[in-house]
Amino acid sequence: MIESCPRKRMLLGITILGGLTIFVLIAESHWTQNNNSRKRIFRVEQNSTCFEREKYEIVDECQPCTDFEITSKSIGVCIHTHYKEVLKCASGEMVTRSCDKVAYIEEQKFWKFESFMFLPAFLSTVAVYVRKKVLYKRMVQRVQRQLANSV
Repeated sequence: MIESCPRKRMLLGITILGGLTIFVLIAESHWTQNNNSRKRIFRVEQNSTCFEREKYEIVDECQPCTDFEITSKSIGVCIHTHYKEVLKCASGEMVTRSCDKVAYIEEQKFWKFESFMFLPAFLSTVAVYVRKKVLYKRMVQRVQRQLANSV
């Protein structure tokens, strides 16, 4: 178990894990910057691109398309990302375009993930606490036996 691992080996393992973490963070930020530099192409209903030339107002925030809209293809933008938002251009034209993700759904997923991860973390903490008590009890019993044998 981990109790029998020497201090130098533990420090070496922690250092390697720390270095690997930093490497992954640097590589991920590099790839993310490269991906964001490309212009996002949003699919648009009726091939209207007035929002690229004019000022626009978001009428409906990004929201998921219904199953009916996806399967029936009644709204063409729902086929690509399964999310849509409605814009109103300065000329008065209403445009439906696809969008990436819905903020409140992503937030719900995040908190669901956090709550699911809390349970294993709590169980691990309890297991460590119980294991520590067991090892402490064994140590005390061993010391008591040694003292009893020496008397």
